[in-house]
Amino acid sequence: MHIELSKDKLYFSIGELADAFGVNASLIRFWDKEFDILKPKKNAKGNRMFTQEDVKNLQLIYHLVKERGFTLEGAKTHLKEGQKKTLDKYEIISKLEGIKEQLQQIKGEM
Repeated sequence: MHIELSKDKLYFSIGELADAFGVNASLIRFWDKEFDILKPKKNAKGNRMFTQEDVKNLQLIYHLVKERGFTLEGAKTHLKEGQKKTLDKYEIISKLEGIKEQLQQIKGEM
């Protein structure tokens, strides 16, 4: 899954992330409570504001749970044991998917 969010923004609302991931905001709230690696800030109203780092971690959680079928406990264990390795693999896959999309667009223009 290739998530398109502005690289210039410092914070994202839970609604923006829910739309980008195609999930309910309640799922992201649930993951925030379940996974220690998510550390969104809260604004004056108490709304969660996610950083770019949180977005990367959400992508990783989404990949493990939704795409690879991990249980929540399995995903937590996997993150604790090999977060860096998993993140590197996920970033490579994401970049390759982006390149694939660009190549398909170029092919369609020909």
